[in-house]
Amino acid sequence: MNDDELMRRMRLELADSYDEELELEIEDRTIEQLAAGVYGTDGSSEDQDKEDRRLYFRELFRLQAELVKLQDWVVATGHKVVILFEGRDAAGKGGVIKRITQRLNPRVCRVAALPAPNDRERTQWYFQRYISHLPAAGEMVLFDRSWYNRAGVERVMGFCTDDQYEEFFRSAPEFERMLARSGIQLIKYWFSITDEEQHMRFLSRIHDPLKQWKLSPMDLESRRRWEDYTKAKEIMLERTHIAEAPWWVVQAVDKKKARLNCIHHLLSQMPYGEVEHPAISLPERERHDGYFRREVANEIMVPDVY
Repeated sequence: MNDDELMRRMRLELADSYDEELELEIEDRTIEQLAAGVYGTDGSSEDQDKEDRRLYFRELFRLQAELVKLQDWVVATGHKVVILFEGRDAAGKGGVIKRITQRLNPRVCRVAALPAPNDRERTQWYFQRYISHLPAAGEMVLFDRSWYNRAGVERVMGFCTDDQYEEFFRSAPEFERMLARSGIQLIKYWFSITDEEQHMRFLSRIHDPLKQWKLSPMDLESRRRWEDYTKAKEIMLERTHIAEAPWWVVQAVDKKKARLNCIHHLLSQMPYGEVEHPAISLPERERHDGYFRREVANEIMVPDVY
């Protein structure tokens, strides 16, 4: 990747951050307004990029509407779903999780992103700290990294012994089959990016003050050990790809395509349908002669700075 191409990719990375903010504001605007007002074509060489982004927005909002239908179906049927998101640092896991949950009820669809185990948790059965996050009927849980930390970062960084590593591969398939027998549907995604793409995304984070917090010392070390992570990933996919919970690989070099493809695939994994809801009517507010609204004391008011 030459310098010009690197700068172009970094500009696209920055534009993706701006798009993310627009996605949050779009509820008060129509897609036509977005297309015409924000990304309107002007005959420049960037028109194709703008057209691609308009298409991305249209598909994203359509798929998010389907996710709302899926959510209603999960609640109505009492379905239980666990979705694992794995991949290298900066592969885009957090981005797709954000788009999936963006318009869903957090009481129905929640994210589990566990920190490194503490001293007590290190003495527990390895899977124990994940169990409390599993769903009840009518819930979806998205794991931003999961028990597969043992097959990845713990193996590469030497945080587990060879015996613990081998025991994981004996236990993980049985643990997941047990989940399946209990009625939990388990869907596992691996987000795949290239060496060059991770390099570019790390550089973007280094030069973006709003994203520098995403780079931990462990992330930087993982960059140096790219080949070790590749070997660990290949072993993990081979030894834990089971019929009850197969792995699905998402090509994630193009972030926007990866998000759309993953959400589309996720929707295809469940036989959801439209759930009928009773018509909603807003009741009249009760009014009483003795009611009055008290003034709020000025000293507790947030100042009108804007």
